[in-house]
Amino acid sequence: MGETRIKRRNLVSLQRAHRVRSQSQRDMRPVYGSRLASPPKPNAVVDCGWGRLLFGHTFKDPKVLSDTLGAERPDRRDIAFYIGDPHVLLAHAPQELFLDPSHTYRLDLNRPMVAMRNKPLGFFVRRLSNKDDAEQVNRIYLARKMVPVPPEFFWSNRDSRALTVLVAEDELTGDIIGTVMGVDHNRAFDDPERGSSLWCLAVDPQARQSRIGEVLLRRLADHFRARGANYMDLSVLHDNEQAIALYEKLGFRRVPLFAVKRKNPINEPLYTDNSPASELNPYAAIIVNEALRRGIHVEITDAEGGFFRLIHGGRSVHCRESLSELTSGVAVSICDDKAVTRRVVSRAGLKVPTQVDLKPDMANEDEAIRKFLEEHKMLVIKPARGEQGRGVAVGLTRFEDVKEAIRIARPFSNRVIMEEMVDGHDLRIIVIDYRVVAAAIRKPPYVIGDGVTTIRSLVERQSRRRSAATGGESTIPLDAETKRCIGLKGYGLDDILPQGKELQTRKTANLHMGGTIHDVTDELHPKLAEAAIVAARAIEMPVVGIDFIVSTPHAESYAFIEANERPGLANHEPQPTAERFVDLLFPHSIPAAVRNVRQQSELHE
Repeated sequence: MGETRIKRRNLVSLQRAHRVRSQSQRDMRPVYGSRLASPPKPNAVVDCGWGRLLFGHTFKDPKVLSDTLGAERPDRRDIAFYIGDPHVLLAHAPQELFLDPSHTYRLDLNRPMVAMRNKPLGFFVRRLSNKDDAEQVNRIYLARKMVPVPPEFFWSNRDSRALTVLVAEDELTGDIIGTVMGVDHNRAFDDPERGSSLWCLAVDPQARQSRIGEVLLRRLADHFRARGANYMDLSVLHDNEQAIALYEKLGFRRVPLFAVKRKNPINEPLYTDNSPASELNPYAAIIVNEALRRGIHVEITDAEGGFFRLIHGGRSVHCRESLSELTSGVAVSICDDKAVTRRVVSRAGLKVPTQVDLKPDMANEDEAIRKFLEEHKMLVIKPARGEQGRGVAVGLTRFEDVKEAIRIARPFSNRVIMEEMVDGHDLRIIVIDYRVVAAAIRKPPYVIGDGVTTIRSLVERQSRRRSAATGGESTIPLDAETKRCIGLKGYGLDDILPQGKELQTRKTANLHMGGTIHDVTDELHPKLAEAAIVAARAIEMPVVGIDFIVSTPHAESYAFIEANERPGLANHEPQPTAERFVDLLFPHSIPAAVRNVRQQSELHE
């Protein structure tokens, strides 16, 4: 099977190369001559908020184009597009510019697109219309490692006929779950070829609906087609195989045109492979990137395990992701045993659910289970030691299910915790240096039926999307617990889920089991923040993830569930988790301006 996939991939690559060679036999750059009424505006530049688009074919002098690209503003990403002879442009500033490793694809808008098999449900597409839309678009940009746009940009450019920003809105929640930006070349610079281009197609990595990106793309194509555009172009990284497959399926064809960008911190991953962070998982990489940004030396000691050493000003700190030498072995040992953690925080005054520690040699286990189940009706079973949600079963109401859950949990720990289930939302609070830095509600994974696809395929599809969005960290396992949760609703994996039907595939909200994370830092009730800090101090852990069950993050009621000594800081963007972690390790590396702002803020508090 492996050889067959490799041969098929090589064949596809050869076919793509053949198409590009065929197209290269004619000049694909826009041609302006006597057959056209008038040439475009010279030296055309369009501000898109995240940066400027420089339409290279409108610049006669490559030196002027190079200088214009060199005037890029801080924290922005300018793109010189439609570069037919990139070597000439690069020669003017070889130390500052680089050839973007992206392909250009073109959709002929005079031809019908491939028909959509069936209409996706659960969202609709409309134009961006208010400040909340803009803020949610930025949330998606940040989650996708893209450059955010100042919200006021959209209002100052709302009358611009060149830019079009579409958003996909969740029909149930009203949340923005996807966005795309389009540029009408004719309205931007009097393009006689009446072209258009697509930029910043981004989907919320936690969205449950399928084909959001495809629908946004189709809607933008329809929009430009209605305006009389002849084609729509886009730029996509050469190794983004999933996106390229979608574009080619919809009728896009690669054209031999190129983009050039400036060498800046935002673009660094595109022109260098020397960054130590490229070897690491997202949880270690976010810290290493922040350290490098501050000039802190990084040594990778074991990339696969997420181990690295940070060195600055004679100080050296060894870390494994967010776990550092500043956390004591005793504190780690407390967190490692959920029963011990519960006792420690309970003595500190925190509210905890009732538990029973099921030891492997427990003589009256069945009797204890029946009694506990009769008293609490709904239970949670989890290994006394373990992480990432492995071996955890939630919402158990039958003796047989409890026994099976214990059997599944035992390989992870010989001691198993039986706990009363507290109804509510799973809240993770990140505490760094005994201050709350981030808070997020974690939701279990769901799938939405389309009336034609089996639940197994829906789960696999959603799992692939979650994996792609999290660097392989989040997947929905097709295990006994997933089958049990689906079975509770009367379905099997090979059943077809009715169109529009939502189905929760697991009870646990852990990210590694396909759960999603939704930031609530600014909404967190002060009492919840206070309780999290009390828990961190009780364990004596300077960096910790505290898990509560809450009715809402706006209220003060909670039940403590557990503490995590190595919380994933990459899960809480745009909150400054990595920045605060590096602040803790190397306080002298905090920029003076930032330090002054914080001191003033503390005085006002």
